[in-house]
Amino acid sequence: MKQPITGYHKDDHDDWVAELACGHFQHVRHKPPFINRPWVETRSGRESKLGQSLNCKKCDDGVPKDKL
Repeated sequence: MKQPITGYHKDDHDDWVAELACGHFQHVRHKPPFINRPWVETRSGRESKLGQSLNCKKCDDGVPKDKL
């Protein structure tokens, strides 16, 4: 199910995590060459993706909301 990004935070490993409108979290790493998301490295890049939808498998699977 597609869910819009509403914010971000960093996890315990210093990786960026998108906060989705549904209450789930999803990593948005930039780890070339396998994951190429250079926009996550800058504040303006992250802000430009607010509202963009990501596929939330946790919603599809009926998983409870994540907690910080």
